[in-house]
Amino acid sequence: MYSPQVLDHFQNPRNVGEVANPDVKVRIENPACGDILELTAKMDGGKFSEVRFRAKGCVSAMACSSLLTEMTVGKTLEDAKTTSKEGLVREIGGLLPASGHAAQLAMDGLHALLEEATRGK
Repeated sequence: MYSPQVLDHFQNPRNVGEVANPDVKVRIENPACGDILELTAKMDGGKFSEVRFRAKGCVSAMACSSLLTEMTVGKTLEDAKTTSKEGLVREIGGLLPASGHAAQLAMDGLHALLEEATRGK
């Protein structure tokens, strides 16, 4: 059974699509399950001003990706580095045991986004 938060983010995903003329763009794949996550972002004053996602995957992967964008917007690179997998799972209301890979995909995407944004400084 999915948490109400997972279902809400799956049925009403936030920040879907691509940022126009992004400052940062990454693509992450999970070879074990085939899930794919693309993140694009705009930076303004050292903060993420807009983050959007496109994902192909299970219900939990879509929900975690949606939540990740909400958790990242408005944060500096340093603040975004403090985002944890455990915090994401807590905010999404928990995940089924077989769905932990969804939170890991989101975190891998965030780490790639941060690495790419740091390079662009």
